[in-house]
Amino acid sequence: MAGLWAVLFVMFGIVLYYSVVIAWCMNFFWLSFDLGWGDDPNSFFFKEFLQVSDSPGDIGEVRTPILAALALVWLINWAIVYRGVRRGIELANKILMPTLLVLIVALVAWSLTLEGAAMGIKAYLSPHFSHLSDPRVWIDAYSQIFFTLSLGFGIMIAYASYLPRKADITRNALLTAVINSGFSLFAGLAVFAVLGFMATTQHQQLADVVAESIGLAFVAYPKAVSLMPGGNFFGALFFLCLVVAGLSSAVSIIEAFVSAMVDKFGMSRQKLVTFISVLGFLGSIVFTTHAGLLWLDIVDHFVTHYGLVSVGIMECLVVGWLFRLPKLRHHINRISSIPLWRWWDFLIKIFIPLVLLIILAGDLYSEVQKPYAGYSWASVILIGRDWLLLTLVAAFVIACRPWRTGSHEEGGRSDNI
Repeated sequence: MAGLWAVLFVMFGIVLYYSVVIAWCMNFFWLSFDLGWGDDPNSFFFKEFLQVSDSPGDIGEVRTPILAALALVWLINWAIVYRGVRRGIELANKILMPTLLVLIVALVAWSLTLEGAAMGIKAYLSPHFSHLSDPRVWIDAYSQIFFTLSLGFGIMIAYASYLPRKADITRNALLTAVINSGFSLFAGLAVFAVLGFMATTQHQQLADVVAESIGLAFVAYPKAVSLMPGGNFFGALFFLCLVVAGLSSAVSIIEAFVSAMVDKFGMSRQKLVTFISVLGFLGSIVFTTHAGLLWLDIVDHFVTHYGLVSVGIMECLVVGWLFRLPKLRHHINRISSIPLWRWWDFLIKIFIPLVLLIILAGDLYSEVQKPYAGYSWASVILIGRDWLLLTLVAAFVIACRPWRTGSHEEGGRSDNI
């Protein structure tokens, strides 16, 4: 049970800095209309927008534009989750998901018309089978799908509690995985088409214009937007996609935490959502300071690489070795249209925890060689390790508290809120 609460508190820690990234996207959405990042997006993002300090210990001042956008993000999160599942989250997703699909389709269609887009798409879709012999490729792929499906986040558990008792579990799971992966591959067309455009217009190799992570979204893309005709609207469309996608994920994370707390303590949902939203906003402020990006980098590394992966291992071991897995599989097959065979037992009990353990061991090995990303040992320990430990301690304290309520209605959790 402590493991479940560890998941939820880890996720609450993630949403603190994840909300700040959404706030960045909001800021860049407005900047897109007049290309407010100027001729040098790299310098603008790091030196003017974030004003990144030299070290995590040099926290500096709060960046007011980011703080204002952050307040709006948490206000939207609060407004959606406050209204409950049917009147809030379900209604919001009926709006956000189709909106995101339309925006992505428009983004891909526009990007494919750019000069050099074909070169980028060719690089994106051309397989290099020789790389399959590299274990790191498999580990990276496994990590990506693990996180993009929100496995180990507690979101699936929370949303599954609202399903009818005889929901077609395997069909829903298969559809979720296929649609998620297909949508990611489709959205990738826009990314590589734009990179191909940049390489062509700047007479460079594609590898020379590729940026990773934050650099791709807030440096490479703004630079590309500045080069293309009608780029301001393209940029606004791109960052609006990121905002919509981010809000839908943030709401899911908060709902998982809220539903568990409501079940555990029988608290008023509205009061709890308000308290968590205020607490979340206050906890996010440190990531809006001059050292915010550095704190975000360290916390994200420890929480995702160690917190979530460790939780994923524990979940597999508990379900696989402490539960009666064949009986669980039999129940799933009884109510589902696509049967699970014995190989599923092997995946849960051995294969998945083994792969996650390899990922964890690889990270730990790299960690002891030198501090993560060149930060000082003090920063890594005090910000990364201690953040994770504080999360686990909070989870243990909550897990030790007695349950106040356990009422559920036939056909799923009651949504009388």
